[in-house]
Amino acid sequence: MTDIRTANPQTYNKNLAAALAEKSEIKAPEFALLVKTSAANRRPTEDPEFWTHRAASILRQLYIHQIVGVNRLRTRYGSKKNRGGKPEQFRKSGGNIIRKLLQQLEAAGLVEKTKTPKAGRKLTEEGKEFMEKIADTKRGTK
Repeated sequence: MTDIRTANPQTYNKNLAAALAEKSEIKAPEFALLVKTSAANRRPTEDPEFWTHRAASILRQLYIHQIVGVNRLRTRYGSKKNRGGKPEQFRKSGGNIIRKLLQQLEAAGLVEKTKTPKAGRKLTEEGKEFMEKIADTKRGTK
């Protein structure tokens, strides 16, 4: 099995997003392309495949950090808000999109809730195998 950390993140996330798009549980809700992803953004995202790309990115964060909560992911996907003549300030990302994605990934059996040693979500064995299989098939080892 290949370690995800050694794979190129851009190409791996695209391959993972394509594999997640085939799963019936991972579907963008109607509001997904109408809302901003953060208070720092001026407009909603224009990427039609945003939902699967963000799901792939969240799975990669779970693989790297083992246990991750919604608040940590909000900080990860936040950015600086342009306030005109005033200095920029950091704003966290919105939590609704992240929560909905984590719930869909749970329904797909890739993620599960955990309470110990800290609260958050972690990958299931099925989720780890799914991610490592994608890394292996794209490298040509399987």
